[in-house]
Amino acid sequence: MIRYEFVPRAQPSTGALVIVPILTVALSILCGTALFYILDKPAGVAFYAFFIEPFLSNYTLSEIAIKAAPLILIAQGLAIGFRARVWNIGAEGQLTIGAICAGLIPITWPQSDNVLMLPAMILVGALTGMVWAAIAAALRTAFNASEIIVTLMLNAIAAQILVYLINGPLKDPRGFSFPQSVPFPDVALYPLLIEDSFLRANVSIYIVLALSLLAWIYVRHSFSGFRLLVSGLAPAAAHYAGFSSNRAVWISLLVGGAAAGLAGVGEISGPIGKLQPILSPAYGFAAIIVAFLGGLNPIGIVVAGFFMAVIYVGADGAVLSAGLPASAPIVFQGLILVFYLASHTLVNFELRRIGGTKGTA
Repeated sequence: MIRYEFVPRAQPSTGALVIVPILTVALSILCGTALFYILDKPAGVAFYAFFIEPFLSNYTLSEIAIKAAPLILIAQGLAIGFRARVWNIGAEGQLTIGAICAGLIPITWPQSDNVLMLPAMILVGALTGMVWAAIAAALRTAFNASEIIVTLMLNAIAAQILVYLINGPLKDPRGFSFPQSVPFPDVALYPLLIEDSFLRANVSIYIVLALSLLAWIYVRHSFSGFRLLVSGLAPAAAHYAGFSSNRAVWISLLVGGAAAGLAGVGEISGPIGKLQPILSPAYGFAAIIVAFLGGLNPIGIVVAGFFMAVIYVGADGAVLSAGLPASAPIVFQGLILVFYLASHTLVNFELRRIGGTKGTA
């Protein structure tokens, strides 16, 4: 009986690893073109809106920076865990909890002019994001509970906590019954890159790029980063060398939680300026795609983060100019992830025929 199975390659080609993201984007565009044809939408107009229009004005460039910052930041945190095969799917919940707890500071002192407010929010957001991720780490190390399921469920819990608070204890009494908190004072907001009432990009993008550099140093030049990599690639070898698997779980989830919580602060102290029912357009999930599209490499993640931000910004124009459905960017993100995983699988595995002989029907 003839059957086929994937067999690990002895040494994946370095060139193939570079080609994977390029092939992923090319296949996604090709498949997207087919979908536009099925929907009877002009593919040329759609892709022009997706990939060209975002670079034609200062406003759209500013929006790219706004959306790239949380995507890159969360993806850097998640990628550290993914290298160790610790699958944190709860960045959206960690972002929400970090934003809630950091937001309590300006909500409590809405008239404050203390310049330490924003640094305090950054610290609180990162710490509470870590605490929320620590729930999954504790359950994984104590009871071997799947961190995938736990972090995914914690997303829903965090969302419900936010809804309860902004409809109850944290609701703005002067907000005309809208479910939102009081607006934050200026000292709770990131300074703008350019003092322009129409441009919203702020200095958080510089913080994200600096943290990306630290992530690269940690991954490439630290013993702790090496231990996480070995724990993911060769668990038996890591155990033999005395590397603790529980330690890898804790580091991975805490770093991912801190990054997501900090991204939450970036949202409420940036373009939003308050707590509201929706704090992000699913950045926590899109960052998973960014992490993989960047090859779990800190530099690649920066490039992938800006690429995904272009899709977010371009999608708004595509909905108007090409008449695409609002779900178009989500579909395109899904295509990117599917084609990346397929391409990456063929780089690391080869399909071999098992059983039978050549010429057998």
